[in-house]
Amino acid sequence: MLLPQRPIVLPAPLQRRLEAAAAGFFRGDGRFDFSRPAGEPALVGPDSTAWKIFKNPVTLMIGGIAAVILELAEPRVRAGVWEHTSFRRQPLQRLQRTGLAAMMTVYGPRSQAEAMIARVGAMHARIAGVTPEGQAYRADDPALLDWVQATASFGFIEAWAEWVAPLSRAERDRYYADGQASARLYGATSAPASQAALERLFDATVGQLGGSPVLAEFLGLMRSVPLVPPALAPLQSWMVAAAVELVPPAVAARIGLDGEARLAGWQRRLLQSAARAADRVVLHEAPPAQSCRRLGLPPDYLYRPRAPDASRH
Repeated sequence: MLLPQRPIVLPAPLQRRLEAAAAGFFRGDGRFDFSRPAGEPALVGPDSTAWKIFKNPVTLMIGGIAAVILELAEPRVRAGVWEHTSFRRQPLQRLQRTGLAAMMTVYGPRSQAEAMIARVGAMHARIAGVTPEGQAYRADDPALLDWVQATASFGFIEAWAEWVAPLSRAERDRYYADGQASARLYGATSAPASQAALERLFDATVGQLGGSPVLAEFLGLMRSVPLVPPALAPLQSWMVAAAVELVPPAVAARIGLDGEARLAGWQRRLLQSAARAADRVVLHEAPPAQSCRRLGLPPDYLYRPRAPDASRH
């Protein structure tokens, strides 16, 4: 992994606007508090790969969209998400809740993270149905939960590695292994614990995936709903395109996304500059900095240069 550079110091007015946007997004409905109780650990530690990559809002958006594309490619998951959630009617609020849940799973105090995951599990237990193709499904089916966990992990780690800095095989393996605790709490009892396990799952699942008008509807929402602060609005459609590019070629061909327009070289360069800059801006009102303070660490702890990973090869 490349060594991170030092944090960027933004002009005060811009920093205030970004802090306000972060506070508005991450306060949620009041049940999420990353700053206390003091000293309570998260499900994974501050030196984990997850804490490093989840601090970047640009790659989180790219990776999150890629993850949902892969989820919606699975017919039973697609039916559960599209027919039993508010994604269609309230996409922004749904994405906010999903983002908060992801942040709580990584950064939140363990007691709050476990309580939140239990609530999600209770909701899943009430969702069941039959796909248009006649396949029965339950949202708490461990096999479907494994796929959701795997696609989310894939999206976030691949987006960071593609747009910020490469990750070694060992760092990827550590990321998947660190996610096992939360995966089991969610009911994903056989979620991939390594990069190799993820690749095996993708190879075994690709034949079950398929295209749907739902995918085009979802991508249309991601391009049109205001997901980012106004200053970053021009980048939103590029982030959606970047998410589509993350989908493995075999899956993209299977679900009809292989013909989607790709980013031009100049767009790629600008988006990469934005992603790398986002990795160096400390947002004091966002979960990464708040969680560091909870553990008695400086708020810029995750943004400081560190020694290279000795396991890199």
